[in-house]
Amino acid sequence: MFKTALATIAVLLSSTAALAATDPALDKVLRQLDAASAKFQSTEADVKDEFYERVVRDTSTQTGSVYFLRSGGGTEMGLAIGQKRISFKNGQGVLYDPNGASKFTSFSAGQNQQKADSFLTLGFGGSGKDLERAWDIKLLGTEQITDGTTPVTVDKLDLVPKDPGVKNTFTHVVIWIDPTRSVSLKQEYTTPEGDKRTVTYSHLRYNTKIDTKKYALPKK
Repeated sequence: MFKTALATIAVLLSSTAALAATDPALDKVLRQLDAASAKFQSTEADVKDEFYERVVRDTSTQTGSVYFLRSGGGTEMGLAIGQKRISFKNGQGVLYDPNGASKFTSFSAGQNQQKADSFLTLGFGGSGKDLERAWDIKLLGTEQITDGTTPVTVDKLDLVPKDPGVKNTFTHVVIWIDPTRSVSLKQEYTTPEGDKRTVTYSHLRYNTKIDTKKYALPKK
């Protein structure tokens, strides 16, 4: 999840006009996301990150929590998973990894903050127009996923990056999204090497006050 977020933020997505969905059912989902995005303020959730490495046929799992907060016209994000932390705000981010070669790694969205925000809010406040600008989209149907204890009806979307550079990081992303709130309950990333990262979100706290202190980075 960390590698995906950092790599995507660094990519300069090409400027492409939003295209109208040709599938009426898909268009309905995207327009629901437009309406939900206007109402989105915040989401906090428990997160489970499973990474399958094809070469060694091994899956590693980490758990933690994440929040997305609409702030100043952009998106603020905090992630605490295992011993790692990510903080992203005002186009500037820091990854803290106590086991990394460098414990603190800074990154910037630069002039592409809007596009970076669009990816970071992939199902967390993002609109249908955001998706159309950056992805070729297919509706794979409707499913039910349990948000901890409560069944939630979600739409399953397959997203293929329009930008060739992004495809070098992952060939496509599948998201299970509740379009009435613009929140994802599951995301699945596939790399060109056949590795797969599956991120599951549960016990979502939608549009509630978030205590961001627990996501604070350690002092350098």
